[in-house]
Amino acid sequence: MVKLFIKNLTKACTLLIAGSIAAFALVSLSPIDPVQANIGTTAYLGMSAEKKAQMESYWGKNIPPVERYLNWAGDFLRGDMGMSLKYNRPVSEVVFEKFGNSVILMGISWMISGLLGFILGMAAGYYHGRWPDKLIGGGALLLASTPAFWLGMLLLMIFAVRLGWLPFGMHIPVGVRREEVGFLDQISHMILPALTLSLSGASAVTLHTREKMIDIMESEYVLFARARGDSGMEIVKRHALRNILLPAITLQFSSVGEIFGGSVLVEQVFSYPGLGQAAVDAGLGGDVALLLAITVASTLLVFVGNLTADFLYGMIDPGIRRGTVSGGIYRRR
Repeated sequence: MVKLFIKNLTKACTLLIAGSIAAFALVSLSPIDPVQANIGTTAYLGMSAEKKAQMESYWGKNIPPVERYLNWAGDFLRGDMGMSLKYNRPVSEVVFEKFGNSVILMGISWMISGLLGFILGMAAGYYHGRWPDKLIGGGALLLASTPAFWLGMLLLMIFAVRLGWLPFGMHIPVGVRREEVGFLDQISHMILPALTLSLSGASAVTLHTREKMIDIMESEYVLFARARGDSGMEIVKRHALRNILLPAITLQFSSVGEIFGGSVLVEQVFSYPGLGQAAVDAGLGGDVALLLAITVASTLLVFVGNLTADFLYGMIDPGIRRGTVSGGIYRRR
């Protein structure tokens, strides 16, 4: 267990360093001028040369990239994430606020997509070749090939524009303070973004569970159970459920990265003030400190999700032993 902990800790540190360097390099190579992007083209062109030099010094444009990264890394290790030049607030406050909104949205979507995908996949596999399988399988393939932002815009046009049942987006109504918004109002603003992420994430779980269910229902021990008179529900409970649950849980925890990637697009469509929208704003505005902090937070979130999948794999399957790990996945002895 000590070796496993050290190995995973080394992986996490390596991944965080590589991710932060990649994000910093992309922002540094971007043609976007952070000063001009944040103060506006008209105001920038009207500035004097002295004022432009002052603003460039404030944004750190005169410091070499390597020195800027090392300065940021040193401050970050000391617990100082810096100031967000886009929001004019400490980065830690911005990340904490946006991360809280995103975690609620992604958590709800993650649970719904896993449960919905598991149930639909079992039903499709159980009725293999019949109309429920064709309906569920075709719908899952359609959702798997549909971009999340397009699905979000479609749901927005149907339920918000045409029917008027749900709000257009945002986290709270426009012009209302957050303290004045009730719980039900906040939930209503979250329905469409959560529904979009849930439908997008459920397709992979549905298709994967369906294939596993088909293999189990065609296995010899299930045929023997049918021959001795076991009902369909008894076969599902005794033979199918446990064998399907393990790969479904592993796949679900491994899909944390996909949920986060989809939330970036969904938050833009619905103007939801989460971590994904903040990342886009930071990238377009050249806010290096904020973008690097979001990169570290999202990388750590995805790593924890994959690591949790590995540990749950070992806990659920009694044939897997601790200490037999290769590439982050447990192996049988």
